Amino acid sequence: MNETIQNQKTIEDQQQAFQNATITVTENAVKRLKGVMATDGKEDHFLRMSVEGGGCSGMTYKMDFENEKGEFDKEFESNGLTIICDLKSWLYLKDIEVDYSDDLLNGGFKIKNPNAERTCGCGTSFSA
Repeated sequence: MNETIQNQKTIEDQQQAFQNATITVTENAVKRLKGVMATDGKEDHFLRMSVEGGGCSGMTYKMDFENEKGEFDKEFESNGLTIICDLKSWLYLKDIEVDYSDDLLNGGFKIKNPNAERTCGCGTSFSA
C-alpha cells in the first residue's frame, strides 16, 4: 500500500513539473529579437518556438514571429516577450532557455535544451 502511495506521489510530482515548465528567453535574446521585430514591423507579434524534423541530429529548432495564437498553443512571458508554442513541439521544448551572443566566432542564438539526448555541433538540431 505504501508503494502505491509513493508511486502516485511521483506521478503527481511529474505532472506538476510538466505543468510548471516554461520557455525562458534571456535579456540578450529578447533585446535582439525585439530589434528584429521592430525592423520587420512586427512589434505586436509573438515569438513562436517549434520543432520540425530534419537537421543532422533528427529535429531542428524553429523560431518565427506570428500575430495569432493557435487554439491549443501554450503561452509564456519571459523578460517582456510573449512566446507561443504548439503542444507537439512543447514536448521537446519545455524548460529550454534561448540565449543570444554577438560574439564573432560563436555568436547567434543558442538553445539550452534539458530534454535533448544529443545535439549537433552547430546547436540547431537535436534528438530526444
